[in-house]
Amino acid sequence: MVNVSCVVCHTSALLKIKENLLPYGPIGFLIERRCLGRYEPWQFVKSYRLLVSQKQDTSLIREALADIYPYGKRAVLFSVFTNILVLTPSLYMLQVYDRVVNSRSHTTLLMLTILVIGAYVFLEMLEWVRGQVMQNAGKELDKRLREPVFSAMFAAKLRGSPGNGSQALKDLKTVVDFLSSRTVLSLIDAPLAVMVLVLIFLIQPELGGFASAGALVLLGIGLLNERRIRAPLKAANQSAVAAQTYARGVIRNAQVIESMGMLDHIHDRWLKIQKDSVGNQATASDYAGSNAALSKLIQSLQGSLILGFGAWFAIRGELGGGLMIVASILGGRALAPLVQLIASWRQVLEARNAYDRLDDLLQAFPEPEDTMKLPPPQGRLSVEGVIASPPQTQLQILKGVSFRLPPGGSMAVVGPSASGKTSLARLLVGVWTPTYGKVRLDGSDISVWNKEELGPYVGYLPQNVELFDGTIAENVARFGEIDEEKVREACRMAGIEAMVGNLSQGYDTQIGEDGAFLSGGQRQGIALARAVYGDPRFVVLDEPDSSLDEAGNAALLHAIGQLKEKGATVIVITHRKNMLKVLDNMLVLVDGRVHKFGPRNEVLAALQSGNASATGKKAGGAA
Repeated sequence: MVNVSCVVCHTSALLKIKENLLPYGPIGFLIERRCLGRYEPWQFVKSYRLLVSQKQDTSLIREALADIYPYGKRAVLFSVFTNILVLTPSLYMLQVYDRVVNSRSHTTLLMLTILVIGAYVFLEMLEWVRGQVMQNAGKELDKRLREPVFSAMFAAKLRGSPGNGSQALKDLKTVVDFLSSRTVLSLIDAPLAVMVLVLIFLIQPELGGFASAGALVLLGIGLLNERRIRAPLKAANQSAVAAQTYARGVIRNAQVIESMGMLDHIHDRWLKIQKDSVGNQATASDYAGSNAALSKLIQSLQGSLILGFGAWFAIRGELGGGLMIVASILGGRALAPLVQLIASWRQVLEARNAYDRLDDLLQAFPEPEDTMKLPPPQGRLSVEGVIASPPQTQLQILKGVSFRLPPGGSMAVVGPSASGKTSLARLLVGVWTPTYGKVRLDGSDISVWNKEELGPYVGYLPQNVELFDGTIAENVARFGEIDEEKVREACRMAGIEAMVGNLSQGYDTQIGEDGAFLSGGQRQGIALARAVYGDPRFVVLDEPDSSLDEAGNAALLHAIGQLKEKGATVIVITHRKNMLKVLDNMLVLVDGRVHKFGPRNEVLAALQSGNASATGKKAGGAA
């Protein structure tokens, strides 16, 4: 971690930002670079690249920002010319006073006017071009980061990381929008404003010193603005994220809330979180607004006071009337980037906070490394002394679970509630990673197997059915390329072919978000069809019969039988005895431990024998 200072003005405008040296890429480095004595527009590019190359723990977002340094280089180049061209009205005024008024030459006035019109046109063209450059930089950053951010967001949700699941995408948009905003151009213009101060010094050193004093005052306001709004703005953002997350949970459970009259209590709880966010936002806005108004006042005062001091020097014969007015205009112009920065500093802080959250996310959930491609699995399963806890907790759910299944084997997992059955299912398909031990498929650790390669050979039906907005065919085909014959075969195995055929649009029927347009049994049937799509070699079904009627249960038993005939390894978590008859092995979990495991009939016999012994002991005790 490196602390840096931000030079906003050549002589004295120093904004101290104690953050990483590279939080905003080349543009951020330009703003944060320590250059107290002089400013060289191109030196920051070389220094920035050197620092990036020397930084060993560079994160993905820093690498992405380093990749867009050519855009920053071009933006600085155009900014040099635009900051020269903004002096056009002052130079035009000076020439009119010194040449046209004294010489009374219409030709000189016409030529100067034509030149100034051309300069204005060129200035606006350059402003548009540098705006496009930074917009392209934002697009390039988005292109570079959108896939890693989406993957990291997905991984964070998968591992139970707290927070708003979609916040990362909002943070990426915030950073991208910031790069293409006017604020970044003001950050570039701030160091270049030194040219204006130099001109004021050349006109009259005393006026230059007065302009520098104004810059120092604005610097103090900027530092005060940073300190006053940072904490409430950060708290407001955190409260806003918490309120949005809570509101999504409320909407997701709207039926329960409405049916049991819980809305008033839920609303009061959400309102309390929302009030915290609004209150902190208001505090930050009040501070920012007052500081912005004060900075504009100082800018206006400086222009008028420089005019007054210039008039005093003109009375003494030390300064011409034209230069007096030019110095006044330049005095206001020198502070313009600082005033705009103070007014939009809230946007800078929001971008910095968004950057920090993205950086933390991408470092906590980096892109998986490329691994050697493995052959398609045959279904040989080995669970070796697995100890597992839910993500983000230390509570052990599974405690030393071990068993093996050959390719094509089948097993029922039974046990009382909260014994770890669903946790075991998540481990078996690689959704969770064990704290200790291994889950191996064909001898390879399933948690590190590339899911893009393994996925087509795995079928998984979770306890809580999750479908996606789209058609039935898209959901069954796992949103890949739709093979109509495979989709029909999967629906046939799941016993929903007739149900789909009765729909007006058949397989092209839209099911809504999370299958909102379907009944519980229909959703479970489509999820089962998705699990068996493409003849997977390893299938895990977590209570697949919880929402099925008698016909659905018969279809499920038939599907399991077909999977076994095709040589798939099938594991079913169930509470129903009729499911046991189509499965060859049986695993009994009690309190996260294997109580019994083996061929189905042997385990059932052992359980019955144990129950008979327990009953006999109770009877003997009663006698």
